[in-house]
Amino acid sequence: MPVTASKIVLPVIALLLVSGCAKKGDIDLSGGVGITAVRSACPTVGIPASTGDITIFDPPASREASAIDVTASMTNVRSTCADATNDIVTSVTFEVRASRVRADAARDVTLPYFITVVRGGSAVVAKRIGRVNLHFDAGQTRASTSGQASSIIARSAATLPDEVKAKLTQKRKAGDSDAAVDPLTAPEIRQAVQRATFEALVGFQLTDDQLKYNATR
Repeated sequence: MPVTASKIVLPVIALLLVSGCAKKGDIDLSGGVGITAVRSACPTVGIPASTGDITIFDPPASREASAIDVTASMTNVRSTCADATNDIVTSVTFEVRASRVRADAARDVTLPYFITVVRGGSAVVAKRIGRVNLHFDAGQTRASTSGQASSIIARSAATLPDEVKAKLTQKRKAGDSDAAVDPLTAPEIRQAVQRATFEALVGFQLTDDQLKYNATR
């Protein structure tokens, strides 16, 4: 039986927009283009710790191995980003692979998942919940499906202040007093970059007990 993919569309705000061909800390010894901080307009995509797996117990309150009913894991998280227009659109796809203990009858299992946008490594600025549906055929212990989530970012909200961009791209030459100084060591520059750095994270929407189980098993 075919599986159904789930999709979330999530509009969010600012991503950093600084381009360059050098890596962070590089100095151009000939032309002196300076120390550059390379960033993408697209968010970093990943799975937060302890949210990539889910275990369902029967009975639900038990945490004994003998009570495990269904387990599932999120894998193959991928993203595509279109940033050629005023809207930066990122699509995140993933697979869910599940197994069950009892395989006598056909069964459908619905699992909740989330996509969240995190700013500066810690501040959650947006979150949406979706669901993936898994179908186990009679006699089968394994099933899989896929999910998708999307974010739309306004390019106008992704641009650093001019003074910050100027400091990041200031020309420097070897021998200058500040040639080896990374501008990101300046607190105001580092904070501006951090405020404009975003992640798009996906994982299973777990209860507190499920999170604790994943963290301690």
